Amino acid sequence: MPTRIDWCDETCNPLGHGCYGPGGDAAQPNICPYCYAHTLAKRDLRGCPQCKAFIPHTHFEQLDKLSRWKNPRRVFMQSMGDLFHPEVPDEWIDEVFSACLRSPQHNYMFLTKNPQRYSELFRRDGLPDYHWYGYTATNSAELWSFRREEDCPCSKLFVSIEPIMGPIIPPLNEITPADWIILGSETGNRPGKVSPKREWIEQIVAFCNELAGIPVFMKGSLAPIWGEPLIQQFPEGLRKEVRM
Repeated sequence: MPTRIDWCDETCNPLGHGCYGPGGDAAQPNICPYCYAHTLAKRDLRGCPQCKAFIPHTHFEQLDKLSRWKNPRRVFMQSMGDLFHPEVPDEWIDEVFSACLRSPQHNYMFLTKNPQRYSELFRRDGLPDYHWYGYTATNSAELWSFRREEDCPCSKLFVSIEPIMGPIIPPLNEITPADWIILGSETGNRPGKVSPKREWIEQIVAFCNELAGIPVFMKGSLAPIWGEPLIQQFPEGLRKEVRM
């Protein structure tokens, strides 16, 4: 069944459901309080004890789906965890990259809270330049802490600002943080949930469209704040006519 994530067509989770969170490890996980993947994992949708416990592990059989999907798709890899967490072995990442290479009809999209791992892999032996590499941010400090020119010159870089936890202040110089920006708000009814203000969203959109020329994609979670229609722009190469 296709994913409900509105900026991709499918998801694939070769590491199952699991993440230790920013700065966390097996002994002391640090799961983000707004993590939707953690909430879903507790429902035991897979019947796997490690998935339910949200422990990173391998389900490499999930990679078989890539070759079965003959028509090109936008595939979000490891939506239920973080493939680039410091605790994930390089060998696991290599296995995923190899499977993607065997099914080049798709556009593969990665997302991490640890973009410094991109830098490490880039310095080690490069990164496949046909993938889309994304990192998540919830505030200005996280957004501007990663500089593609200095940290990792990814050819296809995107940022997911979700959930928006505060105003995003544009930089004083003309920095282009990415080739695409996704915006979203926190879902659910968690105590302490932050609902973004419309002016926060307007500021990001103005910076992207008027100053930096970056396409913006608003997730459906912003509809109650922004209204309809939502701005849902795709960068070149990620529209429906995906790369063959």
